[in-house]
Amino acid sequence: MAQDQRVTFLNDQSVSTRQGVAYWMQASVRTRFNHALEYAIHLANHRDGPLEVFFALSPGYPGAALRHYWFLVQGLQDVTTNLATRGIPFSVRLGDAPQVARAVADRVGTVVTDRGYTRIQREWRTTVADHIDCPLVQVETNVVVPVHTVSGKQEWSAATLRRKIHPHLDTFLQPPAEVPYHHGGGPSPIGDIDQFPSIHVEELTSPDRLSQLFTVNTAIEPVSEFTGGEEAARDRLGEFLTHRLAGFDELRNVPDRDYASHMSPYLHFGHISPVEIVLQAREQVDSELGESAREDLDSFIEELVVRRELAMNFTEFNPNYDRFAGLPEWAQKTLTEHSGDERPALYTAAQLEGAQTDDPYWNACQRELVRRGKMHGYMRMYWGKKILEWMQEPAEAMALAITLNDRYELDGRDPNGYAGVAWCFGAHDRGWPERPVFGKVRYMNANGLKRKFKHIDDYVHRWRE
Repeated sequence: MAQDQRVTFLNDQSVSTRQGVAYWMQASVRTRFNHALEYAIHLANHRDGPLEVFFALSPGYPGAALRHYWFLVQGLQDVTTNLATRGIPFSVRLGDAPQVARAVADRVGTVVTDRGYTRIQREWRTTVADHIDCPLVQVETNVVVPVHTVSGKQEWSAATLRRKIHPHLDTFLQPPAEVPYHHGGGPSPIGDIDQFPSIHVEELTSPDRLSQLFTVNTAIEPVSEFTGGEEAARDRLGEFLTHRLAGFDELRNVPDRDYASHMSPYLHFGHISPVEIVLQAREQVDSELGESAREDLDSFIEELVVRRELAMNFTEFNPNYDRFAGLPEWAQKTLTEHSGDERPALYTAAQLEGAQTDDPYWNACQRELVRRGKMHGYMRMYWGKKILEWMQEPAEAMALAITLNDRYELDGRDPNGYAGVAWCFGAHDRGWPERPVFGKVRYMNANGLKRKFKHIDDYVHRWRE
């Protein structure tokens, strides 16, 4: 592989004498622009042995409801179809992910996997690496620049990470070469594993059929606006590049215009690669939009690469990324000092979840989150700030914001979500003039929304009761 910095051996095991390579697909549910997949194919070809790709569908994933599982399964259906065209066996196994991976490792010579950045994903990989007798090779494919290539510590802000990531962009903004699989149509190297049965995802034709497989929270229903999978991701990307990339710099933060790319759910589940997105956006500017859209492209890359990969840096190097203790010391100190301040209003968690406040702008945010499975990026900042303002204890406010984000956002349980909530409480920001409740943490209010956005009421009307 040309970009060897994407590859990390997670244990010191020697290659087993067993035939075959398995790719444990978990964070990168796609077949295109997938460095881990291409690495696994290359390895199998080099050893003149068989390959199988497998995914562990784990019941009870923290924070995941039927909404999230259904979106994921739609992606797995695309993977099934697309791998079949390349002659590569693919299985979806029902069970605890580390246990499934360990059972598979007993049957092959090497396991290749991709990389997620949350605590549970790290724990899964560590558990497997420590308990198998063959190599576990991680190939980082869900970021443009590998996290440790950019920095070896938690970065203070986007400004500090930006200086470090930009020199690497040309090196890593290259598509992985698709490798023909030499043993197409051959037997599975894994075979049957009785305790972890294969699921035929193509037969899961509705959310109801999926919910019959295992116990899952069905109250958070799938959303109609977003369909999962790499085909849907590419269609949505094409629609954004054609209609909203031009003007993105000026309009991306305007709630009533909705100029977002809506790539975040697909990036969260690994249904599309950020490398592919950037290359497609560059091509659109070079071939169709011209120099007038150059600032729009730069703004889009800032969001997709710098800001997104700042979130990966945050979860990688901050063990408390989803807790109040993970905030900068100055933010913890100032919020704690002002925790006894009188609030303009106090709402319970149930009232907030039900969008039952006296603030129509905040209620619109919450309704968008619940109904759409996404929230406008600028409004999500306002949403988080008001939760801080309306709860007496800042640590409880932060915990609730993370809970609601993970429960309803399609891209919840993601570094971007954790970094976004933490920003509302002071992370990746500086101190501001001190004020009640917020202390030195940045403040936002409804009057600011009305001054900044002349048609903010159109956003409220869209997400009315």
